[in-house]
Amino acid sequence: MIDLYTAPTPNGQKVHIMLEEAGLPYTTLWVNIGKGEQFAPEFLAISPNNKIPAIVDQDGPEGRPIALFESGAILLYLAEKTGRFLPTDPTARWEVLKWLFWQVGGFGPMLGQAHHFNAYAPDRIAYAMDRYTNEARRLYGVLDRQLSDRECIAGAYSIADMAIFPWCRLYERQRQRIEDFPNVQRWFDSVAARPAVARDMKITEDKAGNFDKESWSNLFGTDQYKRRG
Repeated sequence: MIDLYTAPTPNGQKVHIMLEEAGLPYTTLWVNIGKGEQFAPEFLAISPNNKIPAIVDQDGPEGRPIALFESGAILLYLAEKTGRFLPTDPTARWEVLKWLFWQVGGFGPMLGQAHHFNAYAPDRIAYAMDRYTNEARRLYGVLDRQLSDRECIAGAYSIADMAIFPWCRLYERQRQRIEDFPNVQRWFDSVAARPAVARDMKITEDKAGNFDKESWSNLFGTDQYKRRG
């Protein structure tokens, strides 16, 4: 059994999709990041960075429990555990991994900044909004070109698609028009139609909204840094 510590965010959705796709038994343990549950010592012991997602696999390597944090590492671990969604052929494997790392190193962080300054920031800072909106558009262009001659990002459907898809769900929050990227739109619709992904979308939809003082402090304010490990 796998314990999944998560919240309805793109990074949490990646792992939820993989668990659904692989048919692994798991328990969802929701972490209320607005209430600061990510700072609890019990969660810190599992996720030293105080962020979701994290997992504890009770049947880890050599039959012993293992705790993992960082969504990319978790996807890679689950792919290797199940032998699914990551090719064994070295060339095909690296094709998947380079796009997985593209997401965790660039696509996610840059789009996350676009979310923040376009949807969450208390001050409308034109420079920041334009910078990250334009970078998001550039990255969607990279993805669109990659998908111009293939159905999925790295050939066959893989953990690269699972990592990238949840961030594309929020294109409007990033001030993007998905129809400007027809290959991305075709791929997005195809992935969204997968039964496992559709189940995830019903459970972990990420909605932008207003934050009270406590949730703002825990997610974005300076007080959060006093609580981090």
